[in-house]
Amino acid sequence: MLNDYVASGQIYLAMGHTDLRKGIDGLGVIIQEHYGKEIKENDIFIFCGRRNDRIKALLWEGDGFLLLYKRLEKGTFRWPRNTSDLAEINAKQYRNLMHGLEIELNKIPRQKLAPKII
Repeated sequence: MLNDYVASGQIYLAMGHTDLRKGIDGLGVIIQEHYGKEIKENDIFIFCGRRNDRIKALLWEGDGFLLLYKRLEKGTFRWPRNTSDLAEINAKQYRNLMHGLEIELNKIPRQKLAPKII
């Protein structure tokens, strides 16, 4: 399900590592208190443990939470570890992450410059 998930809301990554022993309530507290983010309908928040081979995702469906857990049998997720912030990613970055590919966060496309006439 996580590989093929199509978000109608925003997709957020909890950068760094998270204690995956936490359940719905514990992850909800992290989102609201640590990151200061409001949980909105159809937004998905994804957390990764220290070993990079398992993730948990928390989704608010409007009438309740859905907690998803995925453990890879081989390999690891290419999880960004450079900060402890919450990063918003797009659908393409999400698909890449779920298929084991590296994702680049906050990549700003290069601007084309007009040649200077001297």
